[in-house]
Amino acid sequence: MRSYRELFRAPEFTPFFLAASAQTVAQTMGGLALGTLVYRATESPLLSAVSMFGESLVQVLGATLLLSAADRLPPRAALTALPLLFAAGTAALALPGLPIWALFAIVLAMGLAKSVGGGVRWGLLNEILSKDGYLLGRSVFNMMSGLMQIAGYATGGALVALLSPRIALLASAALYLPAAAVVHLGLTSRPPRTAGRPSVSATWRANALLWSSAPRRQVYLALWIPNGLVVGCESLYVSYVPDSAGTLFACAALGMLAGDVLVGRLVPPRLRPRLGFPLLLLLAAPYVPFLLHPPLPLAAAAVTLASVGFGASLVQQERLVTLTPDGLTGHALGLHSAGMLTLQGVAAILAGSLAQLTSPAEAMTAMATVSAGVTLALMAAGRRERRATAAVSGP
Repeated sequence: MRSYRELFRAPEFTPFFLAASAQTVAQTMGGLALGTLVYRATESPLLSAVSMFGESLVQVLGATLLLSAADRLPPRAALTALPLLFAAGTAALALPGLPIWALFAIVLAMGLAKSVGGGVRWGLLNEILSKDGYLLGRSVFNMMSGLMQIAGYATGGALVALLSPRIALLASAALYLPAAAVVHLGLTSRPPRTAGRPSVSATWRANALLWSSAPRRQVYLALWIPNGLVVGCESLYVSYVPDSAGTLFACAALGMLAGDVLVGRLVPPRLRPRLGFPLLLLLAAPYVPFLLHPPLPLAAAAVTLASVGFGASLVQQERLVTLTPDGLTGHALGLHSAGMLTLQGVAAILAGSLAQLTSPAEAMTAMATVSAGVTLALMAAGRRERRATAAVSGP
């Protein structure tokens, strides 16, 4: 599968894509509205960052306890039920007078559900397209995510500015409903990819198997840590420019879109494996000068350039799929998604805590510097493993 035309001719891909698009707009609108609501109520960069990215923190619980469900649930039923759950949770966040502790409880419950949803969704994508079409399909989903995030942040920012964060939350909740309807009507009913009931022990066994391979471990670490630390930078947009955070979020989405087009469509397959680590360095480097408090136009340009580096995840996901047995594809991709989101949540708390002690700009520089350092360490580890492999298999 080599062209977008072939991709959209694949049975069921179009409704699957449309449903995910509606969910992405809903998530970005809701996240911006919630972060703004919490910041206005508390004036805390930490609580604002956690409200937007805190649901990622419970992804580690989902990956540890629930992820075996990703291959053991009927995909259409699961992907219909999840948007309905998110609609109810997002509407509850808009209730006036909701205590902060209750707000965070709802956010964390939604994050636990998403930890399973990621594995179900990406496992089904691999099933619809097969492994030879997965990278092109995932690149289109990432491009869609960039465009829908731009639309979501622009719309959410307008609703927050013109009306209120609570109205934006209600609009976000409403968008989940057509997503559920499109999945239910547009996808065929499939059996689970793996027999048996979901269980904690099955989740642990599959995690242990996936983690037992050194190449897969390195792919997971590259997918989780540098990316997560840079998302910590993004979690501070609201406190860095409270009245223009939507602009930075939209620019980040635009850069991510450009990176996905570059990697997924323009770069020849033989060159893609070489781009993973350079793109991760690009992801971090433009945030380092934020220590100098650049004005909004320069900050927007830096954010756009940095986000091109998110294209590295496509290179790493393609390698992960090739290293994973078919019966564990959903679990492996769910583990990637859950681990990545968990690290993003941890990074958001760390970035928010640093911003409380210093400033949002200084915290962004610190997070970016650590991200670049981790990338360089992973590059060095990869070179050592290649040398060791060559020595073992040498003449």
